[in-house]
Amino acid sequence: MKRALISVYDKKGIIPFAKELNRLGWEIISTGGTYKILKGEGVDVVDVAEVTKFPEILDGRVKTIHPNIHGGLLYKRDDMNHVDKLKELNINSIDMVVNNLYPFEETINKVEVNHEDVIENIDIGGPSMIRAAAKNYEYVTVVVDPSDYEKVLDEIKSQGETTLKTRRYLAMKVFQYTAYYDSLIANYFNKLESVKFPDIVTLGFKDKRELRYGENPHQKGVFYREGNNVEGTIAGAIQIHGKELSFNNINDSNGALEILKEFDEPTVVGVKHANPCGIGSGDSILDAYKKAYESDTISIFGGILAANREIDEEVAKFIDEIFIEVVMAPSYTKKALSILSSKRNIRVLQIPHIEKRDYNSYDIKKVLGGILLQERDTQLLGAELKVVTNRKPTDKERQDLLFAWKAVKGVKSNGVLLAKDKATIGIGLGEVNRIWAVQNAIERAGNKAKGSVLASDGFFPFKDSVEALAKAGVTAIIQPGGSIRDEESIEEANKHNIAMVFTGIRHFKH
Repeated sequence: MKRALISVYDKKGIIPFAKELNRLGWEIISTGGTYKILKGEGVDVVDVAEVTKFPEILDGRVKTIHPNIHGGLLYKRDDMNHVDKLKELNINSIDMVVNNLYPFEETINKVEVNHEDVIENIDIGGPSMIRAAAKNYEYVTVVVDPSDYEKVLDEIKSQGETTLKTRRYLAMKVFQYTAYYDSLIANYFNKLESVKFPDIVTLGFKDKRELRYGENPHQKGVFYREGNNVEGTIAGAIQIHGKELSFNNINDSNGALEILKEFDEPTVVGVKHANPCGIGSGDSILDAYKKAYESDTISIFGGILAANREIDEEVAKFIDEIFIEVVMAPSYTKKALSILSSKRNIRVLQIPHIEKRDYNSYDIKKVLGGILLQERDTQLLGAELKVVTNRKPTDKERQDLLFAWKAVKGVKSNGVLLAKDKATIGIGLGEVNRIWAVQNAIERAGNKAKGSVLASDGFFPFKDSVEALAKAGVTAIIQPGGSIRDEESIEEANKHNIAMVFTGIRHFKH
C-alpha cells in the first residue's frame, strides 16, 4: 500500500484530494489540525503518533521529526542495504508528502504582531520533511502547492504513480519555496539586529507575472513582487482597466511613483522612459495636472501619469484628450473611471496608500557576475541649506527651489531641471556633460526660462553653467556644492544677482 503524509496550513482543496487518494488505495498519515479536519470529513486517516510511537510534544513543535518519518522518506528503494535496514527497524515507506508551511510571511506583514508570534510561525518540521522528500524525488512525490493536486491525481489515476519528470518538477518547487521562506526569516533577523548589509544576502521574490516581453520585443521578461508589504507600490496596485502591464510600463510607472512620493501637496508626475517629462504641484489635483501637462505637451504623449490625490471627472476629461499608457492614483470617482475606461489601451491603476514612503527595501542593480546593493535614496537635504551668494532667494524662489530639488531627484544624471510656480518647464537629463544638460533644459523651457529657478543633481564643475543660466534669465539655483571651483560659480552668480543655495547632498541617478 502506498502511503501519503498530509500536514498543511493552507487547507484549500485538501479534503477532496485526500478522499481521492483514499479511493485510489492510499493510506494517509496526518498531524494536528489537518488530522482532525480530515477525520471529521470522513477521510480514512492515521495519526502520525501511531507511526512514530511517540506523541506530539512541546505544543506541537515536535511531531514529524522522527526516524520513522524521515527514514520512510529518505531511503533508496533500489538500495538493498537501505531496504534491509528499514525492514530491520520496522519502518514503512512514505511515498508522498503534502505540506505547506506556517504562515511566516503573513505574520510579519500584520500591522500589529509581537516577536513571540513571529517566532512561533517559523516552521521546523515542515521544511525538514519536504526537503527530505524533495531530495529523494526519484521515489517520493512532494506537493507544496494546492494547484498541483489535480496534476498528481491525474497521473496516479492513469499510471498508478507520478512520473519522474513530475516528481523532479515538484522537488524544484519545494526548494524554491523553502529558499524563499528562509530568506524572509533571515531578513527578519537582519532587521532585529539592525544589519543593513549582511555577509550573505538572501532576497525573496514571488508571484511571477509573465510579461509580453522585456525592455525590447526580443527580450523575455517577467515581474516578481517582494515578499514584504508592498502597499503603495506597483506590485500592490489594483488594475481597474486596460491590458496587462508591460516591462516598460512597470519600470516607467515605478519611476513616476518614486518621484511622486517626494511631494505632500497635490502633485501630478508625467514620465516617459523612466524620466520625468512634467511635474506639477498645486492647490488641487486639476491645477497640478495642468502644470505637469504644460511642462511638455509633446513628450507626455504615450507616457505615464501618477497623481497623489483622487482623480475626478474634470481631470479625467483632460487626460482623455491625449494618449496615456498608464494612470495611477489612490482613487477615482465613478465618472472619472467611466471616462478613462472608455479607452481600450489605457491602463488604470488604483494604488491605495500611494503616499507611503517608509520602505526598507534595497535599491538593486544587476551587473555581470554580481549585484550592486544600496540603501534607497530617501534623504532629501543635507544638514542645512546654505545660501552662498550675496543675494538670498525670495520666499517664492525658495518654494520653487525646494520643488525643483524634489523633482530633480528623479532625473537621470547628469540631470538639471528648471521650474517656475511649482511646475517643471525644462528638463536636461542623461548627459555626460553638465553644461549640455543645462543647455538642453534652457532650450526646452524657451521663453519660460526667464524668472525660473534651476536644480542640479550634482555640483557645477565650471562656471559655464551659471553663465548660460544668467543669459536665459534664471534667478536662483540649488545644487549640492562641493566642487573645487565652487568659488568661481558663486562669483558668477553674484555677478548676475542670482541667488545660489548649496544642499550639501547630491542625487545622482544612473
